[in-house]
Amino acid sequence: MAAISREEVAHLARLSRLAVTDEELDRFAGQLDVILQSVARVGEVAADDIPPTSHSVPLTNVYRDDVPTESLVQDAALSGAPDAYEGRFRVPRILDEED
Repeated sequence: MAAISREEVAHLARLSRLAVTDEELDRFAGQLDVILQSVARVGEVAADDIPPTSHSVPLTNVYRDDVPTESLVQDAALSGAPDAYEGRFRVPRILDEED
């Protein structure tokens, strides 16, 4: 038995504001039926004794300690800049603004 009828596909198409032909309705009904049966099979496999998970293996975040350190002096930070002006990075203007 089909999980989704041709009439249900036509209703979904109307709700989605999709113009579909009669031939497409038949084809889509068959395709959606295959998808719904596959989803139903996955639901059969899920057992009550298996907790829901987001990943197949446990994830562990690795963080380093947040230790304050000396930062770069301004000259060192700007040393690799293609263009620096008055102690700042100079970048091309992207907005048409007045100076």
